[in-house]
Amino acid sequence: MTTKAMTIRLSSEQAELLETVASVSNQPVSEVIRAAIDTHIGSVTQDEKFQRSLRERIAQAESLLR
Repeated sequence: MTTKAMTIRLSSEQAELLETVASVSNQPVSEVIRAAIDTHIGSVTQDEKFQRSLRERIAQAESLLR
């Protein structure tokens, strides 16, 4: 798997809570972030409104190829 480095900005409170969750879970902060992102993406991609918007964007892109 290829990885890509990204930077995020968090409030001090978010950073502190994230570090606490990671520490209590005995996981690196980066792993907690990846797990949260996976959960969020999984949830969003199952949302009907998201699916509708995705289909619209795909149709729009396909029309540009014609």
